Order: sequence, then structure tokens, then C-alpha cells
Amino acid sequence: MDGNELKAKLGRNLKLLRKNRGYSQAFLAEKADISITYLSRIERGLNFPKPEIIVQIAEGLDVEIYELFKIDHTPQKKQNVHKKLISSLSKEMTQKVTSLMESVFLKYSK
Repeated sequence: MDGNELKAKLGRNLKLLRKNRGYSQAFLAEKADISITYLSRIERGLNFPKPEIIVQIAEGLDVEIYELFKIDHTPQKKQNVHKKLISSLSKEMTQKVTSLMESVFLKYSK
């Protein structure tokens, strides 16, 4: 993974973690003690923050630092997890899980 890929991954993960918590950029920027502009540039993969800023962002999101780099919530991965899960369930449970996952996916994919 080169530097640009790492910046892009951090940006995607940061944005998804922030949105999953219902935080605006302004709210997270304030919690992390950074500017909204800088946070936006990180989320877009344009900047890579210094280690101390990464710590501040992780604390603002209440996550471990590695989660900023590990998590990958692409729709394709969600679909693969969903498929694996439903293949091991009964028909009735499959319908319930499918309905629940669709509502969760719709909520967080906006």
C-alpha cells in the first residue's frame, strides 16, 4: 500500500466512522481540536495527519487508533458479510436478518 492509498483509506474510514456516530465534521473537528477544513482534507485523502492528530481524532471518535486504518465499510464487503450470514440461517431467520440489515444499510449509506 503506497502513501496515497493509505491516505485514501484513512479518509474513507474516518468519514464512515464519523457518519456512523452521527457526528458532523464540525462536531468531530471540535472534539479533536482541529479545523473543519483540515478534517475535510483528511477525509478526502488530501492530507495525512501527524501522529498526535491521529490520536486526537481517534479519541474524538472514541475508537482505538488501529480502527482508523482497519475498518473498511465498502458496500461490497457489507454484501459479502450479509451473504455469509444468511447462508447459515433458517428461512424465517433469513427474512428477519435481511430486513434488519437492509434497514441498517439504508440508514448508514446516506
